[in-house]
Amino acid sequence: MSTKVFRLTDSQLFKRKALQWAVLHDPCCYLDSHGYQDPHGRFDTWIGVGSLASWKGYSGQEAWKRLQEFLDAHPAHFLPGYLGYDLKNEIEDLQTRQPNRTGFADAAFFLPAVTIKINHQEVEIDSESPDAIFEAIETTLLQHPSINFTGTLQHRMSKSDYFTAFSRLQDHIVRGDCYEINLCQEFYAENAKLDPYAAYLHLKDVSPTPFSGYLRIGNHYVIGASPERFLSKKGTVLRSQPIKGTAPRWEDPLTDKAQARQLQEDPKERSENIMIVDLVRNDLTKAALPGTVKTTELAEVYSFKHVHQLISTIEAQADPEQNQTSILRHCFPPGSMTGAPKISAMIRIEEAESSRRNVYSGAFGYFAPGGDFDFNVVIRSLLYNEASGYVSFHTGGAITAKAQAEAEYEECLLKGKAIFGILSPTKSV
Repeated sequence: MSTKVFRLTDSQLFKRKALQWAVLHDPCCYLDSHGYQDPHGRFDTWIGVGSLASWKGYSGQEAWKRLQEFLDAHPAHFLPGYLGYDLKNEIEDLQTRQPNRTGFADAAFFLPAVTIKINHQEVEIDSESPDAIFEAIETTLLQHPSINFTGTLQHRMSKSDYFTAFSRLQDHIVRGDCYEINLCQEFYAENAKLDPYAAYLHLKDVSPTPFSGYLRIGNHYVIGASPERFLSKKGTVLRSQPIKGTAPRWEDPLTDKAQARQLQEDPKERSENIMIVDLVRNDLTKAALPGTVKTTELAEVYSFKHVHQLISTIEAQADPEQNQTSILRHCFPPGSMTGAPKISAMIRIEEAESSRRNVYSGAFGYFAPGGDFDFNVVIRSLLYNEASGYVSFHTGGAITAKAQAEAEYEECLLKGKAIFGILSPTKSV
């Protein structure tokens, strides 16, 4: 293996060509920050293709332990993949009652044969033949594929069922079992087909986000536009950036600015965010040196193409005695997707929801050389099993004592707007 850096004359064109080249490989991982200025990130775009080694794990089969063994066997490499929500069952005394309709493993990672890092006007290629890889990408002729979705999109949970579940969870909050619970619903299609590459191109275009990603492992695809960082470790610093609080964008600049201000000042939205900040702070105390956990941003407005979001940033100094999976276990699954108290909320979620979350509301990202890592929260993401034809995505939102069912239901539809657009009549990109 050798590493070589090349200068780029048009980085955006090269990224598009590199993506088209990459998706021809199995496995394939493409991560794109879409130009968002993230001072905590490592690159603008990262690509890994081919496999020198791989691992899949299932809850109940010592998945966390086996994952750490895989990391220990490859300490000097980037290892992309995902952690599914149901790994929670190995952390706490929890169960999952719904069937695994997507057919995804609970976790999967691989050691790429080729890695590509793009920053500004430079690309770094690590492979047996960097020049050949660069030439193959440069000479790629761009195509404009059609998504060609065939299938009927359905609601796993009807609107009336959502309202019933909402009411039951709110009763738990009133009784004091929880004070915030995240309720999610699945939209799905069976015996469906689509072009995953075209679907991702469309999602990138309509919903560019800082933690966007495309992952193929065999016949399983994660097509994601997540705006949320679950947890990163960079050197000694742990960082989590939970999202709670959503409002739509408006075309009129003055109306849009007023909407953002209203979101930031909304007592309900702020309280939801602060509840999750407290939860994340508590999780991080178990993975950090004592006294180092601090909130550096509280309920700040971040604006994306379709929505404004309230995002907080919590940082801590990592406990040097803990390995990567130990740190992740203390914080998993993402608190913004559970509620608080965390265990009680997850129990109520299992009772209320009508589908298995699987990869959704887990984490997608990478482990880096030297013990670092960076993972998003799997939201605004489409799962596709090409072999079975099962297509799935979830949306959800937080329930508190003052939440209104109709408003939360509409927020679910707003969050799914970009993916609903993918699963509509054929379009070219």
